[in-house]
Amino acid sequence: MKQILVEGGDSVVRLALLEQNRLAEVFVESGAKEYGVGSVYKGRVVNVLPGMQAAFVDIGHSRNAFLYRDDLLPAHLEKQPKVKPSIQELVNEGQELVVQVSKEAIGTKGPRITTHVALPGRWLVYMPEADYVGVSRKIEDDAERERLKELAEQLLDQEEGLIIRTVAEGENESALLQDLQRLRGTWNEIAAHALRAKAPQELYSERNVLKKWMRDLLTVDVEEIVAGNEVLYEELRLQVADIDKEWIDRVRLERGVSLFERFGAKKEMDRIFKPKIWLDNGGYLMIDHTEALTVVDVNTGKFTGTTDLEETVYATNMEAAETIARVLRLRDIGGIVIVDFIDMQSETHKEAVRIALEQYLKKDRTKVTVIGWTKLGLLELTRKKVREHAEPFERKCPQCSGTGWI
Repeated sequence: MKQILVEGGDSVVRLALLEQNRLAEVFVESGAKEYGVGSVYKGRVVNVLPGMQAAFVDIGHSRNAFLYRDDLLPAHLEKQPKVKPSIQELVNEGQELVVQVSKEAIGTKGPRITTHVALPGRWLVYMPEADYVGVSRKIEDDAERERLKELAEQLLDQEEGLIIRTVAEGENESALLQDLQRLRGTWNEIAAHALRAKAPQELYSERNVLKKWMRDLLTVDVEEIVAGNEVLYEELRLQVADIDKEWIDRVRLERGVSLFERFGAKKEMDRIFKPKIWLDNGGYLMIDHTEALTVVDVNTGKFTGTTDLEETVYATNMEAAETIARVLRLRDIGGIVIVDFIDMQSETHKEAVRIALEQYLKKDRTKVTVIGWTKLGLLELTRKKVREHAEPFERKCPQCSGTGWI
């Protein structure tokens, strides 16, 4: 059972996804955000860096965007040259390009951009110049994967590309074609705008965050969408009807309360968004961040166990594995993650903890790769990073560096 809670106003909109009455994901969108992942711009190259094989591109905001050489080469790997050309052969200062934000500005870095434009729809991701078809790895049935791939190849024109999203499993040709035609129309509008626009200029952006959230989160197992005020209620009904008119009755209005407090989401966030996170058995996690790396330290804390030390350590690590998977997803932590589990002597226990963490991470919509144990006994994993990790209601206190929060 899943529930979606949406509350807020003109300046900030907050959404929480609950799974089995437990907070699973949280999103906060502020009108003050400068760039958003997926926005398309006509930019101008302002600096070419041979030493980094990259270029800085002015897209009209406070910080220039960063464009790697690989993001200028063809999206289809088989069409890329065996010997990659230098960045100077691909772009020149003053050249104008149509680019898309692939990562938000993080820390001191500006946004990362690419020339490989990808427009997400309900069932598909449309890539106007990619010339290949991909199918979500989370669709595990081989026959269904092959059916969807063959169907997509029949629908595409030359040079176009598609990625079949997980929610497309079981969908028919009519639904996919309708999604493709809408996305193709959006791209044609972007391309026409680019011909007229003077760089730097924004060409496309998904300003309607409710539309984006419903497209990505609304699945058949969502039982209800709860709105915190009349304006959000009416907008959510419109967006849900655009996906499936039969789902409109799942949207309901709850006045006069904070949804996040009413459903326990705020209480859970107060626990999860702290540097020290207590586990139910009395153990705890300590979490610290750098710009590219997150470290998680597992401790037994108040938990003393009932049999022997190895079993106590194993039980703490198993509970920590579930909480770590939830924390990564809720706080949208990306990049390299190093987990210092409590030392275990049993190789069987170590393998069980790794497998458990992988199983819990399967619920994550963001790509996560568990690398494995290092020689020092640390567990290494990576999670795709596209934005700053979430701090939905708070920020670190500059005086105590996170012991207290504002």
